[in-house]
Amino acid sequence: MLAEGMAALAAAGGAAVVQAAGTSAWQGVQQSVAQWFARGDGERERVELERLGRSAAALESAQDDERTGVRSGQQGAWQARFEQALENLSNSEREEAAGILRALLQTHAPADGEKTPGDGPTIRGHVDIRADHGSAAAVQMRDVTVGTPPQPGPQQG
Repeated sequence: MLAEGMAALAAAGGAAVVQAAGTSAWQGVQQSVAQWFARGDGERERVELERLGRSAAALESAQDDERTGVRSGQQGAWQARFEQALENLSNSEREEAAGILRALLQTHAPADGEKTPGDGPTIRGHVDIRADHGSAAAVQMRDVTVGTPPQPGPQQG
């Protein structure tokens, strides 16, 4: 069983594959992920490229009513593949592979605000979310402060 940090890295890898499919980042992600799995084996790289292509095709062809399930399934499948690959390595190989995967994910992260299929924009850094006469929500936030916004003054209505 992988340590929590390695499992989170595998989850990030699965998410990156799914998020990149159908975007301008896909070619780079596809090639880098195939190379990561192949570890220098040209035939395995070709097989991984085919597997990634099938995943992208499944995501692209999913109908609106099934898109969420297909995305979830593909993400889980790729997460499991990353986990298995990491588990099969010795400790020193695992640390090296994890470093390469972290660099790959950082290099190919979607640009700020770039849309990913089926999702909203990807936002990094400080985010100030305000709601007026309603509510606001966000998923996977860190360092969040929730408070009551100031009431508008008389000049604002």
